[in-house]
Amino acid sequence: MQKRLESSDIKVNRVIFKHAKYFMSYQLTLDSGSIEAVIDDNCGMKKFFSVAEALVKEYKVKFLSKQDNSDTIDWLFSYKGRKLILHFNIYNGVSISNTQSKDNSAVSELAASLKRRFY
Repeated sequence: MQKRLESSDIKVNRVIFKHAKYFMSYQLTLDSGSIEAVIDDNCGMKKFFSVAEALVKEYKVKFLSKQDNSDTIDWLFSYKGRKLILHFNIYNGVSISNTQSKDNSAVSELAASLKRRFY
């Protein structure tokens, strides 16, 4: 069963289902035009740390700052000169986002590559 988005400032761009395993991949677009690409919306912190490790080892990123709260983690990093955020929330899973819409292509590119790696 899919969750229904009710926030007026978010819209779903695309939904992709894979095989018999329930997996949903989508991007959220904020009013500002920036996007959040969801890597896995049904996972725990272990997946977050696996994605972070892949970013460091395979994409050679360095995390610039880390904010860890009880239910949310946001780690800022640079990818191809763009500042992006690796995000985890216990309710929403793992995603990559940006703060400026000019970085949307970097978010989409990296998220697609990570999704192929993990699924």
